[in-house]
Amino acid sequence: MKLSEFKFELPNNSIALDPAENRDEARLMVVHKDTGKIEHKIFKDVVEYFNDGDVMVGNDTMVFPARLYGRKEKTGAKIEVFLLRELNADMHLWDVLVDPARKIRVGNKLYFGNGDLVAEVIDNTTSRGRTIRFLFDGDSAAFDKVVETLGETPLPKYIKRKVKPEDKDRFQTIFAKNKGAVSAPTAGLHFTRQLLKRLQLKGVDMTFVTLHIGLGTFRPVDVEDLTKHKMDSENFIVGTEAVDIVNKALDNKNRVCAIGTTTMRALESAVSATNRLKAREGWTDKFIFPPYDFKICNAMITNFHMPESTLLMMASAFGGYELIMEAYRVAKKEKYKFLTYGDAMLII
Repeated sequence: MKLSEFKFELPNNSIALDPAENRDEARLMVVHKDTGKIEHKIFKDVVEYFNDGDVMVGNDTMVFPARLYGRKEKTGAKIEVFLLRELNADMHLWDVLVDPARKIRVGNKLYFGNGDLVAEVIDNTTSRGRTIRFLFDGDSAAFDKVVETLGETPLPKYIKRKVKPEDKDRFQTIFAKNKGAVSAPTAGLHFTRQLLKRLQLKGVDMTFVTLHIGLGTFRPVDVEDLTKHKMDSENFIVGTEAVDIVNKALDNKNRVCAIGTTTMRALESAVSATNRLKAREGWTDKFIFPPYDFKICNAMITNFHMPESTLLMMASAFGGYELIMEAYRVAKKEKYKFLTYGDAMLII
């Protein structure tokens, strides 16, 4: 397929800048793959579509405060450093994005807080990318505490308002536990403890994989031929507990639902030769776009995504291109909210 086939107009007023007042009371569009039927619900109604023995799989990655504001040595110029990936924990070596990039060169020292944290730029990686080494004597735990104090919740750039105290909680799923993401697995943001309890009482199993979301997930596709697009690699873990629960559901012909595109990427990166889930950890650069034969899941929860995004492409691969693009037309007409803090779609 071609990039231009995923283009549509997204009005600014369709983009959610704040989360729903209650996580599970965002709107939910239910898209039926077999009939093409589209229903309009509230997210907590998702319970109606699952039964005893069905499985939901979430991403338990935890977002860390990846955005740091500081200043350059000598000039005192204000700078922003976005932590992307830790390269070496002992040396506190990181790949980062910097802004303004033209002012930050190899050899520069950068100061954060009242000099609580100092970094040296040691390499250029891309036009905005740098490798930096934090000049910090403590271990990783001590370093994380400093970043937690100085860093800011990494809301997407399109949310131009100031970060609010409540963003620290709302930009995190309730099941987040493994630190390493620079963005939230947004479909999981709609779940509450009460909703998990209702699913449990209905006999629905919940299990988790980990995929640490990097900014590469949101990097624009800049080639018309999708086969030529290269995804950035992201670290993931599919453990034995998830494998056992998912494979049991598959063997019993129960429903297996991926909560979000990141969960789906992790699951599809850990498929055995017999089309069952297998334990695996490492890095995945898997790019899913139509047509694609999904091996594990027969249901998926996702948010409404940007035009021409890899996330929209995956949803279209799962639900069928024509049906999902029609669902998006309906979503705009019915004033659903898009992107991170927006509404949700269940594809079954």
